[in-house]
Amino acid sequence: VGFPGETDEQFQRTLDLMNEVKFDNLNTFAYSPRPNTEAALWDDQIPEEVKSERLQIVQRLAAQHGMERSERYVGKIVPVLVEDRNPRIIGQVMGRTRQSRQVFFDGDIDELKGKTVQVKIVEARTWSLVGEAI
Repeated sequence: VGFPGETDEQFQRTLDLMNEVKFDNLNTFAYSPRPNTEAALWDDQIPEEVKSERLQIVQRLAAQHGMERSERYVGKIVPVLVEDRNPRIIGQVMGRTRQSRQVFFDGDIDELKGKTVQVKIVEARTWSLVGEAI
């Protein structure tokens, strides 16, 4: 958000697109000028306060959509490709659904790494899921 010359209408169109698509995940950043780029020299730079406010709006909406998208998995059994251990919780592994949604569940990484495991999703988080191996 906040590219030089971005109007309120253009920003609203970004929000409209987000509401239409409801992305599973979205990486968001405020524009910052870079050396040796034309846009860095344009006169119509967006004030930092406006960029910050717009970024917060986008991030809140993205989090809302992320949670909505995660909630659709609760109660379902999905195949999860185990990739690694959960760095935060000993005894848990991390894998991904076919849609690349991150899933955490109890398991032995040495036994499960690289394998596809059927997992029942029991909890939705904004950017990930928690499940139980079936």
